Amino acid sequence: MTEHLDLCENFSDVFDIVKRSTEHSLKQRRAGLMLYLARLPNHVGAFHPLGSNGIVMNRTVLDAVTRGGHSLREINSYVYSLLLQEYLHALGYVDEKMVRKLVHQVSLETFGEDHPATRIAAKSSTAIFNMHLDNLKNTQPTLQDFEVVPDLEKSARRYIR
Repeated sequence: MTEHLDLCENFSDVFDIVKRSTEHSLKQRRAGLMLYLARLPNHVGAFHPLGSNGIVMNRTVLDAVTRGGHSLREINSYVYSLLLQEYLHALGYVDEKMVRKLVHQVSLETFGEDHPATRIAAKSSTAIFNMHLDNLKNTQPTLQDFEVVPDLEKSARRYIR
């Protein structure tokens, strides 16, 4: 699946790999999730409101990653890692420590040890991308800040503008 992640151009493409790799590794699957982009506090990459069908991703940090001179492989790995973590929450895993271990396990089984997605899972995206979140504008979200990517599982919404 490594070569497939390298070719992804939108959230839907990456999320398809998240679902397939999770099903292969953990034998679990869920459908019907939606993605929202919002300006969140910088320390929050994404979150899944428990009991909902949504994943909310931090647009500010995503923009910093996509505009930071990183390769498409690194950007897709970042998106994969965030979506995988929140997908696991949507599957019912609520313990953050357990989810981090599972993200690493699924990434390792899917891509191998040297892949950026596995390195992000082992450390953190800020460590991998050398991001200084303090330099980003830190905002509190409002309802106007939320952009709906209506059907994550079929959407062709690009994240690189």
